[in-house]
Amino acid sequence: MPNDLSPTASLDPTVPVPLDRSTDRPADEPAGGEEATTLSAAMRGSLARSGGVTGILVAAAPAIAFVVADAAGGLTWAFIALAVAAPAAFGVQLVRREPLRGALVGLAVAGVCAGIAAFSGEARAFFLLPTLIPAALGVLFLGSVLVRRPVTGMLFNRVVGGPADWREHPRLLRIYTLTTLAGVALHAVNLVLRGVAYLANQPAVLAALGVAAAPVFAALAAVTVVAARRAITTSAPAVA
Repeated sequence: MPNDLSPTASLDPTVPVPLDRSTDRPADEPAGGEEATTLSAAMRGSLARSGGVTGILVAAAPAIAFVVADAAGGLTWAFIALAVAAPAAFGVQLVRREPLRGALVGLAVAGVCAGIAAFSGEARAFFLLPTLIPAALGVLFLGSVLVRRPVTGMLFNRVVGGPADWREHPRLLRIYTLTTLAGVALHAVNLVLRGVAYLANQPAVLAALGVAAAPVFAALAAVTVVAARRAITTSAPAVA
């Protein structure tokens, strides 16, 4: 599935951006602590951790196949296309050495979404679960800020080489708080857009929104990494 169905340790579990793929990192991708502190380099690294353009397209293939087949021949053909595309995407992910757990969960969630669509008899119901996920994530992100454990800090502090007591460093805490709040805003926008498309019965738009979410959240991850790493570098004596 696209971002909708790929579990991750990223800013958005519906977006396939694993926190660390050190075991299968491409040769040209710098390691976490060695990644350049430029936005372009961080963005490339963030996209690479999501599997790159190829990985995103592979993850999106089952949903795209479902939508195209439904438009061409109806819901029955959509299920047939999904039954072919989902295992095929799973196989490609294994060949590409994507995390096995993520590939398995993605395959399972594709089955759950297909079951919801079959039960409702509507193609759009295939995207019901992914449509609701941003609401839960927005609450999670906001709650993490309220308890002073912003999600971006929990996810990326180790990647940028931050101190274990990063919550005691005002500058780092402020960066992670602001980027987590940005994540809340992105989830809110995501929820509204998906909700409108769902109510308008636009499965193709829902699939497109799932794919588009990947680079958006990769960009937020890149901004977080760059800002935090620069904060650590410029205040090395204090943040150590």
